Amino acid sequence: MAQSNERFASADSLVAEYKDLEAKMADPSIHADAGKARLLGRRYAQLGPVVAGFHEWRKLVDDLAAAKELAEADPDFASEVEIISAQCDAAGERLEELLLPRDPNDDRDVILEIKAGAGGDESALFAGDLLRMYLRYAEKHGWKTEIIDATESDLGGYKDISMAVKSKGNPEPGKSPYARLKFEGGVHRVQRVPETESQGRIHTSAAGVLVLPEAEEVDVEIIPNDLRIDVYRSSGPGGQSVNTTDSAVRITHVPTGIVVSCQNEKSQLQNRESAMRILRARMLAAAQEAAEAVASAERKSQVRTVDRSERIRTYNFPENRLSDHRVNFKANNLDAVLNGELDPVIQSLLDADKAAKLADTGKTK
Repeated sequence: MAQSNERFASADSLVAEYKDLEAKMADPSIHADAGKARLLGRRYAQLGPVVAGFHEWRKLVDDLAAAKELAEADPDFASEVEIISAQCDAAGERLEELLLPRDPNDDRDVILEIKAGAGGDESALFAGDLLRMYLRYAEKHGWKTEIIDATESDLGGYKDISMAVKSKGNPEPGKSPYARLKFEGGVHRVQRVPETESQGRIHTSAAGVLVLPEAEEVDVEIIPNDLRIDVYRSSGPGGQSVNTTDSAVRITHVPTGIVVSCQNEKSQLQNRESAMRILRARMLAAAQEAAEAVASAERKSQVRTVDRSERIRTYNFPENRLSDHRVNFKANNLDAVLNGELDPVIQSLLDADKAAKLADTGKTK
């Protein structure tokens, strides 16, 4: 049976909002404020698929009513009623998914941080493997990557590294870097024989991954007087000027205690700009996590719970196996995954998240 109008009552307000945004964006004065125009454009793009889905469903509802009237007068139209009814039900299911609670950051680019953890040099080497995995995954999706800051380890790999991942143009809903990478945050564990292990023993080490939605200046208000900025001499590899001038920058946001350091660039100004990008992203994430803690219902799903101390995934090299512990996903092609073939495991997480949201919606009906 086709869905009733009451089922999608919430779509009416979204359609009205979409029309209002359309009128505002047609006003040339709006574009005088680039930041505000971007925010309006982002929301307009978010609502576009919902409005299109709603109009498709409403058209089929009207077509179904007309077909039923015809069938009452002529039984030959009965088959037409069945076909349109099935189409209407399918469109209703699609619209139901579009109306699910949506992560407001899903259209954003990301700043991805990888930090070596337990395991010393082996952990740093694994952090390097994770970096290459994400670089190749980004390449497969046509995204642009930029290393913002990095601290290399003595034997290769990274003690920590920060990378920006940016989409090109306006990606379709669900195709942006944050929408695809948001569940990568957590502790990644590796089991393998390190290159430095002469006895062939399997070691276990770990690296932490943090995925932050990249914030624009309009998203986060940072008062200059709230910042403490220190400069110091870089200790990492680089050109002559990197190690001989006070080019490294450490920014502390005093009210929140968030500290960001950058030393990769040769100039103090460049390092400061990079540090501010990371600071904005961390402040946006912190503000949103605080809001989510208040709305605890949004954190019911196992997949949607972000616990950075949680071991989310194991990479078992001897068995060429990857296991994601949140959704019991297993794949016996670890070599391919590390080469950027991440879509199957990411899709399993997205499917679990959608199922949890549908279940939550069903409980409230």
